[in-house]
Formats: sequence, structure tokens, C-alpha cells
Amino acid sequence: MYEKIRFLPSGDCNLIMEFGKEINPQINNQIRKIINLLEKDRIHGLIEWIPTYRSILFTYNPSIVSFNSIIEFLQELENIKDEISFSPPLVTEIPTVYGGEYGPDLTYVAQHNGLSIEDVIAIHSGTDYLIYMLGFTPGFPYLGGMSEKIATPRLESPREKITGGSVGIAANQTGIYPIGSPGGWQLIGKTPVRLFDPQLEEPFLLKAGDYLRFVPVNIEEYTEICEKLVTGEYRVKRYPQQRDGERLG
Repeated sequence: MYEKIRFLPSGDCNLIMEFGKEINPQINNQIRKIINLLEKDRIHGLIEWIPTYRSILFTYNPSIVSFNSIIEFLQELENIKDEISFSPPLVTEIPTVYGGEYGPDLTYVAQHNGLSIEDVIAIHSGTDYLIYMLGFTPGFPYLGGMSEKIATPRLESPREKITGGSVGIAANQTGIYPIGSPGGWQLIGKTPVRLFDPQLEEPFLLKAGDYLRFVPVNIEEYTEICEKLVTGEYRVKRYPQQRDGERLG
């Protein structure tokens, strides 16, 4: 992490606030604090912001606010962010059915790592994953915290079409395909929950800076959740994450 935040121009109406060169939870926590402050107060002319692994990209209207004014505003937020108490990040539970037609590569992941299928499921669902950022396709979560015990290389030849909700592993990362798209990740399961719905006022289920936890379900439970999603009866479970690893809810 840099001793001093860097502010970099990006085109004629974008600015990058860069916190460091590494990918780690400490930098992500600093980004989360700035985002939380921005959600409560923003300078006129600031259009949007996009958090990344180690920076925030800001888009602004140069006819309303100047590059230097944006920097001054962000520096003020930087100076006060550690003095303010923020609510803890939320954990979103993602029900996931593992293996079979929903996770055709689960057996390979187990064999590659010398584990049983049950071990892979237990390891994969046994932690809270930090959501560093969203990207690639709308709502795709870039997650941190997967165990090296189940790390598996990408497919040599990507699939032309992966259905939305598919859960995969690529090297030491895991993630969820929100919508149908090509992809080269090893598919180990699937969730019925939609991570992206453009018809909703808030189209993204997940948020950078929060956490995600995979919860194993069987096929019957998966089908039941699908039915409840159609009728609007199903709600994902969320609760504050505790620093000591314990959870509320």
C-alpha cells in the first residue's frame, strides 16, 4: 500500500485514485471506506465511480467540476475516513448445488488436487470470500480467499457458452458467471440465485467490499429455490461479517 494515495488522469473526464500495487484486504478496506463516504456525499459533477482491486476509477463532467477540484474533494475524504465508524461488511449466502450436470468439472478438480469430491465441496464452501470488484460481465464477482488446496488451472479450450449461475474455479480464484457467456473456468456447481437482473432498481446482487459464502444444497433444494424465485418468495440471506470470523444471523 502506498504511503501517499496517487491521483492519475485517465482520458479527459476520468480520474484514478490508486491505493497501492498489491491485491490484499487492507487496500480493499480503504477503498470500501471511500466508497461508503461517497454514497453519503458527492461533489457536484462527479458522475460515477468503479472500484477495482487496488484503485477507484472516477468519471466526472469537466464542464461542471475540474480535475483538481475532484482531487481536493477526494483528499478530504481520505483525511477523515479513518475517523468515522463504518458498519461491517455484509456476507451474502449463495446456495450452490455441486457436481453432476451442474458442476461437470468437479471430479477433475478433486482428482487434480488429490482430494475427494466431498473435500472439495467442504473447502470451497468453508470460507467467506472477499468481493474485491465486479466486472468481466455484469455482476461477475472477483473473489479473494480461496484455498490453494483446490486451485486448478483453467480449461485448455474455453467453453463457447456457460449458463448464468455457474460456479467455477480458475487457478487460485473462484467466481460465478452471472449471465450466459463463454468461459474457461472449471465448473464445479451452480446457484439458482441471479447476480444480475437489469429489471430491478438495484440490478446487482453483490457489492464490492462485502463478502460471499457458498452454501451447499441438494438438487431438491435447488429446484425449490428456483420455484420460489419465480414467485418472489425467496430472499437471499445476508448478515454482518465479524472480524473474528464469527457470523451474525
